[in-house]
Amino acid sequence: MIAVLMTMTGRGGGNFYVLALVLSGLTMHESAATGQFILFVSSISATLIFGRDRQVEWRLVVALGVLTALSAFFGGYVSHYFSGKALKFVFSFFLLIAAVLMLRPVEEAQDEDGTVKKGHWRLKSGDNEYSINLPIAVPIILFTGFGAGMVGVSGGSFLVPLMVLACRVPMKIAVGTATTMVAGTALMGFAGHAVSGNFVPGSALPLAVAAAVGGIIGGSVALKTKPAVLKKLFAFTTMAASLIMVVNAVLTH
Repeated sequence: MIAVLMTMTGRGGGNFYVLALVLSGLTMHESAATGQFILFVSSISATLIFGRDRQVEWRLVVALGVLTALSAFFGGYVSHYFSGKALKFVFSFFLLIAAVLMLRPVEEAQDEDGTVKKGHWRLKSGDNEYSINLPIAVPIILFTGFGAGMVGVSGGSFLVPLMVLACRVPMKIAVGTATTMVAGTALMGFAGHAVSGNFVPGSALPLAVAAAVGGIIGGSVALKTKPAVLKKLFAFTTMAASLIMVVNAVLTH
């Protein structure tokens, strides 16, 4: 069920997976490794569905991936200057802001003429044509990656609102593109945990099968769901993630 909801909204959902695994009795290290593995499997399964329907903008995957990765590195580098609890509260606040903004009606504007405005990056994905205002989008992208790196998350919770609100990307393409990016970050995170010896295949593989099915179902349902409904679903799941982070911050000593 978690995999279906997360892939429908283009969110990573790693915090939900880890919480569920910890409550099931796994250690935190095992939960983190297993959660990353499940996240990769569900995301890559959904990516196959979105890619088949041409709802993944690969140029954005590369461009956003490079910018967020670089800024996340610097965010991670300076994170030791701040307390972990303070970072979690700040992260929760920005999650809540992202959720509220996604509840606002946003017109997925498309260019009416064939001209490319100065500072805009014009893209065409399937039947959708749109342009990204780079002077506005790039600073927001860098800030998003920096904040995600400080807190130590993939930034999946911010990718969809980043593309929809700052880049004016149509909702379904934003979900498909974000899902693809989450698959990449989850794979790298899982590799790091696996090298450390925290991966337990016996408990992870059965869950991965369920995650793969959930990813396929979530991707398929998302393609048939109205963008306005996807936006609301994203907003409500993001609010839940914000609440989980606050609770985690309060309970962590």
